[in-house]
Amino acid sequence: MRTTLRTRRAAIALAAVGALALSGCGDDGGSEDKPGDGKDTGAAQTVELPKLDGQTLEVSGVWSGPEEKNFRKVLEEFEKRTGATVNYLSTGDNTATVLGTRIEGGKPPNVSFLPQVGVLHQFAERGWVKPLGKEAQAQLDKNFSKGWKDLGAYEGKQYGVYAKAANKSLIWYNTEGFEAAGITEPPADWKSFIETAQTLSDAGWPAVSIGGQDGWTLTDWFENIYLSQAGPEKYDQLAKHEIKWTDPSVKEALTTLAELWGKDDLIQGGADGALRTEFPKSVTNTFSGDSPAAMVFEGDFVAANINADTDAKLGEDADVFKFPAVGDESPVVSAGDVATVLKDGEASQAMITWLASKDAAEIWVNQGGILSPNKSVDMAKYKDKITREIAQALLDAGDDFRFDMSDQAPAAFGGTKGQGMWKGLQDFLKNPGDVEGLQQQLESAAAKAYKG
Repeated sequence: MRTTLRTRRAAIALAAVGALALSGCGDDGGSEDKPGDGKDTGAAQTVELPKLDGQTLEVSGVWSGPEEKNFRKVLEEFEKRTGATVNYLSTGDNTATVLGTRIEGGKPPNVSFLPQVGVLHQFAERGWVKPLGKEAQAQLDKNFSKGWKDLGAYEGKQYGVYAKAANKSLIWYNTEGFEAAGITEPPADWKSFIETAQTLSDAGWPAVSIGGQDGWTLTDWFENIYLSQAGPEKYDQLAKHEIKWTDPSVKEALTTLAELWGKDDLIQGGADGALRTEFPKSVTNTFSGDSPAAMVFEGDFVAANINADTDAKLGEDADVFKFPAVGDESPVVSAGDVATVLKDGEASQAMITWLASKDAAEIWVNQGGILSPNKSVDMAKYKDKITREIAQALLDAGDDFRFDMSDQAPAAFGGTKGQGMWKGLQDFLKNPGDVEGLQQQLESAAAKAYKG
């Protein structure tokens, strides 16, 4: 059975992102080459950088663990080319709070990755982010499509470079679990997904691993269901708070979500266990250990955790399918991290120029576990074929995408531990029977955050 699943992998992976709507297309050159080995440092130089001997920069991002290790390769090459020293700061999930404190204290990082569009807009309104210089703008215009440039702009000014993208509509699965349960086809719709989960559970496999300690993973569950079920127009309205969280469409999506979250036997460790599980652990719990789960939901970046923290081989032990359709079509929710300048100057502008370049992008993707919206990247630089296929489909897609809803919201509602969507959906995982109570809770928090 595993051979059958493996032979279908390429089609499944491409289907998983075939509808991902992000502007622009990359060329097909290199798409059939051997994948990168994670050791390439981008020998070819296509961007000129100034000499910065003796200067020290600080760059911040949300990443830690394997993701931080991979990103440090990008920073190390910048050091090699410029002579500068680069320190990395991991802000964790509370990016807006950490950076706000640093900025108000007069010690902002030179360059920071912001994980939410809403935070970029808030920082721009306060004058905390600085416009791109002409060298960075030139790299951006050369390597990025209009859709990605627009996401990094605010009120007519370009403030950011989306150097990292994500497709957050993927289910990763343990092929051994599917084989043991006699499952030969990944589920295509929500009803089949729940049935598959039950079949896996009945066969002795914890069906789904959920990293509920990190509230952002729970928002992604809701967003995928809501987009597929309510449709893109409603999705846009809710993202802007043009309709309330007490809307019947929200009730319907939460009721659907409860079909999984309300069944402890389908969740590894039950709801209580899920709420004590961080995202990286939800991945390792699926592909390692004595009693692995059969499935874990999250974006393409799951591959980085599989590669770094487990012995599973992508395309053999670990595979992927698109998030099941709840409505007429499977959803595609995208996300990304935007690099911004917080402390202006030659070194900061050199770093943002570097991050917008083909060279930096190719070093990063060669480490594995990320997608780049940089359309100049050679697809052969991707470390594994699954990620390479997903990346090519991302670049070849149209422009009707939907960005992560919580990332569009004010940080107090969409991106802060213990608040807003994160807290509300953690409460819902604990008590999925209280749909109307959660709607009221979310509407109260949203009304306050969007007004502020």
